[in-house]
Amino acid sequence: MGQKSETKPPSLETAIERINAIVAEMEVGTLPLDTLIARYEEGLGLVKNCQEKLDAAEKRIQIIARDAQGHASLTDFDEPDNAQ
Repeated sequence: MGQKSETKPPSLETAIERINAIVAEMEVGTLPLDTLIARYEEGLGLVKNCQEKLDAAEKRIQIIARDAQGHASLTDFDEPDNAQ
């Protein structure tokens, strides 16, 4: 009987490295159309996986935020303002 092997999704860092490699391959412009489509589909799956990991991390940051007195509070994660 054939066993269904479940592969663990790659880490965020590994997925980003693979996405960069896929982009580099595609930018060369020498891949056949079928390969380009396969790489594009792989990249979309990796991007989706990365977004899910980032969303989960953001929720964790919201959950563990505490105020100065140590009381737990739900606060949104805001990116620092880079405009100076």
